[in-house]
Amino acid sequence: MRKCATCGSIFDAPRLKAELAALEVKVSDPAIWADAAKSQPLMRERKRLETLLADEAELARRSDDIEAYFELAREGEDTEADLTREIPALVAFADALESKTMLSGETDALNAIITVHPGAGGTESQDWAEMLMRMYIRWGERQRFKVEINEIQDGDEAGIKSATFTISGDFAFGLLSGETGVHRLVRISPFDSAKRRHTSFASVFVSPEIDDTIVIDIKPEDLRIDTYRSGGKGGQHVNTTDSAVRITHLPTGLVTGCQNERSQHKNKERAMKMMRSKLYEYELDKKKEVSRKLEDSKLDIKFGSQIRSYVLQPYRMAKDLRTRVEVGDVDRVLDGDLDPFIRGYLRMRREGNIPAPIVDDVD
Repeated sequence: MRKCATCGSIFDAPRLKAELAALEVKVSDPAIWADAAKSQPLMRERKRLETLLADEAELARRSDDIEAYFELAREGEDTEADLTREIPALVAFADALESKTMLSGETDALNAIITVHPGAGGTESQDWAEMLMRMYIRWGERQRFKVEINEIQDGDEAGIKSATFTISGDFAFGLLSGETGVHRLVRISPFDSAKRRHTSFASVFVSPEIDDTIVIDIKPEDLRIDTYRSGGKGGQHVNTTDSAVRITHLPTGLVTGCQNERSQHKNKERAMKMMRSKLYEYELDKKKEVSRKLEDSKLDIKFGSQIRSYVLQPYRMAKDLRTRVEVGDVDRVLDGDLDPFIRGYLRMRREGNIPAPIVDDVD
């Protein structure tokens, strides 16, 4: 068996080692540590390079193990069970590494803040919004990332009216950045006694959790801070003390809120962190002359504007309408297996060729 052909296509170990050596020289300068705004980005970059080199070594090790199993097989040993286990594991590992190497944006390595809103349609769309929230939470759990609910508003009968939650882990934002947009569900409604087919829409917005090293100028007089009592189902979602905080940035109309902590101070701190993230994205949008705003409810959540369809009836398939990636096991997707869509989007982004969504009719 040849050495893993994927290794050379994903990694350039000599270049990475040279970059790490140059970075170590900068980090060794004591003056750097007096300025957190300079030192922390360098430390993040060092960790990224060290992780890539460690991944390259792990990929080579797994490839060598499989080569050894083939050699034993040629000598008459029964290694079929080992190869059946190791080859798919190597493919999955290589696919995950390929996705990671395509994340080089300024904010790709940061945590992700996800907001989900249902479209028109009442209970149907609110239930779909909660299904999407669960899908992303399950994805985070699959990645062994930390997931925290920041704010949630329960639906009148079922589902949610809105939810904001943070997924914390290496490159969480970069991996999820392609999930922003309108998601469509086609199914036999569990809320329709006539068992008719319904189409529901919900919007997803993903923004990076901006840390303190990125300066966002927020004037105190531009903020309105309201406190209120948490409501809803309670349980794992919210507490019921009078400690919830909502922050409004008056010049832009951006709003963040947190009700997850029992301490009003902690809720305010997390809401401010989310506000910094939203203002960062807002300023990026202005520079790019993009008309959309963060967290305004003017997003056109309707047929024709979606980025992905999840069809449960009359056939079963999840399809990304930009990259054309399709997965037949839609239940697996809804349970958090988003890797095919993430890889497809990152590949298209790398090539600079993300097409406009296509209209995907369901007869």
